[in-house]
Amino acid sequence: MASDRAVIETAGLWKCYDDVEALRGLDLQVPSGSIFGFLGKNGAGKTTTIKVLLGMSRPTRGEAHVFGHSSAESHSSVEIRRRSAFVSDEKDLYDYMTVGEIVAFTRSFYPRWRGDLEQQYLRKFDLQLSRNIKGLSRGTRTKLAMLLALCRGAELLLLDEPTSGLDPAMAEDMLQALVAHVGREGSTVFFSSHQLSEVEQIADHVAIIDQGQAIVAGALDDLRSQYQRIHLVFENDAPEIKVRAAGTHRVRRQGRVVTILSSSRGDAVIEELRGYKPATFEVSPVTLKDIFLESVRTEA
Repeated sequence: MASDRAVIETAGLWKCYDDVEALRGLDLQVPSGSIFGFLGKNGAGKTTTIKVLLGMSRPTRGEAHVFGHSSAESHSSVEIRRRSAFVSDEKDLYDYMTVGEIVAFTRSFYPRWRGDLEQQYLRKFDLQLSRNIKGLSRGTRTKLAMLLALCRGAELLLLDEPTSGLDPAMAEDMLQALVAHVGREGSTVFFSSHQLSEVEQIADHVAIIDQGQAIVAGALDDLRSQYQRIHLVFENDAPEIKVRAAGTHRVRRQGRVVTILSSSRGDAVIEELRGYKPATFEVSPVTLKDIFLESVRTEA
């Protein structure tokens, strides 16, 4: 059973398609009221995870709970989808409708539809009710899909690339709209994105997934304060370095230089590395981009 504070919780989640293991023991916890950035390379398992959470795909083994309900059970997955809103990367919409028609059509399914937010986002996103959806640009389709999600009174927003197709100014407006929505409505946002700067701007929690497993997860501020990059430069070719101390995630060696990503703030890693007697030794803070790139790169 999911914990009381976790809107989303997975434990040992596996999903296999024939010979492909899309998820390989994924563990996640998404706190209530958080803006949770879900990061990974293409094919890492992000879209599969969302489909499993919504009950659109059944896990091979393991558990996934949303609002405390198992997404693998048919009646529970209906309740999950009733309380959630999903915006896919494709921004699927009915091309034969106008903007006004699809807003009215969607409104009819949701008793908790927010008419005040509908009017607010029609103005903010500059959406004209008479426009045919088929003729909308990718960015305008994104804005319309987000309006339909934000107005339905959902407790959980699952967003796949929410700013795709938007210019920088509109992307900024969209991000601020999400932050304001969470602050005002108390909802939870779980979103995947390749725009690391946007994730770092609005997310308070992140998980980095690679090959179907969460390799880094936690509160973003804690991760940034916890991680450090260590550079070692040697007079000749760098030796092969094996760090025994806990908290070492990646050791990359190239020529005379060794770069290490460490999540240990203690002295154990540093003292062990000084024993290799590098010519220079430097410790520096990292950004989310640093953590992501170092985490998903193949060890050199």
